[in-house]
Amino acid sequence: MLTDCSSLLNNLHIEPLSSSDYDEIISVWENSVRATHHFLTEKEIAFYKPLVLKYALPSMQVWGVRIQNKLAGFTAVSSHKTEMLFIVPEFIGKGLGKKLISFVINQLHIFLIDVNEENPNALGFYLHLGYQIISRDEKDGNGLPHPILHLKYQGLEL
Repeated sequence: MLTDCSSLLNNLHIEPLSSSDYDEIISVWENSVRATHHFLTEKEIAFYKPLVLKYALPSMQVWGVRIQNKLAGFTAVSSHKTEMLFIVPEFIGKGLGKKLISFVINQLHIFLIDVNEENPNALGFYLHLGYQIISRDEKDGNGLPHPILHLKYQGLEL
């Protein structure tokens, strides 16, 4: 684990990712989900993983950050919404998520994002950055009983 993340994060480059990066992307996704989505069962993680690989990632633009040549975090966007933001556990809370969200807002001009209501740390992160809840769905997009909050960025430039 790196000890001086702040100076390292200032010099990071956000780069587009492609299908050749999918193995790394799904590894980051799974490690991050296991560290943050405590409400999901093993069966549910196994259900979502192939959906992310086969359907979600190919339909989105994916951007990532590498630290010491390893993917440390990524975001995936559609034309109007941030669909995913996942960070490897050792970099959660170190500023990498904020850097990726700042990129999405300031460079891609995408202001919508969804978050699992059962993930209070992620919700707090987005609210802290200037997002506001605009609506709620009782179930996720796959019909599972995991409420989704729809947020819109209302803040100033990050």
